[in-house]
Amino acid sequence: MTQPRTIKGLVPGQNTSDGAGVKLKRLIGTQMLPDLDPFLLLDEFSSDSPDDYLAGFPNHPHRGFETVTYMLNGRMRHRDNKGNEGLLESGDVQWMTAGSGLIHSEMPEQEQGLMRGFQLWVNLPRREKMKAPRYQDIASTNIPVVSDGNGNSVKVIAGRYGEATGPVDGVTLDPLYLDITLAPGQSLTVPVPKGHNALVNVFEGAVSIGGSAIAKGNMAVLKDGDAVTFEGGSEPGRFLLIAGQPLLEPVVRYGPFVMNSSEEIAQAVQDYQAGLF
Repeated sequence: MTQPRTIKGLVPGQNTSDGAGVKLKRLIGTQMLPDLDPFLLLDEFSSDSPDDYLAGFPNHPHRGFETVTYMLNGRMRHRDNKGNEGLLESGDVQWMTAGSGLIHSEMPEQEQGLMRGFQLWVNLPRREKMKAPRYQDIASTNIPVVSDGNGNSVKVIAGRYGEATGPVDGVTLDPLYLDITLAPGQSLTVPVPKGHNALVNVFEGAVSIGGSAIAKGNMAVLKDGDAVTFEGGSEPGRFLLIAGQPLLEPVVRYGPFVMNSSEEIAQAVQDYQAGLF
């Protein structure tokens, strides 16, 4: 017998900007929800106005966590100070482990049209914060999509759904990252590992859980359980279901550095200023 997950609380996205002025909606990393262990930040960017995104995210450092960039629409060029470079296009994903530190930029490669996607920050356990940086650049063609014949579909970026396994690997926190489309009037039950913290972010239409609706632009934090059932409304709904094993460790953050103590933060700043990233 499954233990169904229900909604613990709803979090509205807050309009803000980051990088060189990119306009976005922040769902994790606000005063209302500073974090959701192991997730440190969740941003949604969506605009067809070039002024909202063209300045991009020039060179900036990271240490102690991972960034997950999921492009729904548009093109984003990534470069770092170690000579790595890649291009994210519509539907592609990058799971970047910053680890001991790097300096990178994320710049739009288009001057017009829709730029839409998400960036998630995932904390690293204490024992992995100083590991070597690593990239998983995943083309949309390599991400499995499971359809059920009723108009519902599940894009499996990380974790498992049915017989499909997402291409992201080697992540300690056993993450689940699904992009789900729910047809009008349909329902869908999705297993979620018990004990994982889980969220649902609706970015098209609306869906319900246990009779409680989640409107577009809102995120639901879920109670514990081993499955969640989604109910569709009068129009298609599309949303992210993300879950991860909590670390239950101290979190000390200073801008782009996330460590376990203030002393480690001071060392990160010192290393960055000394050119050691």
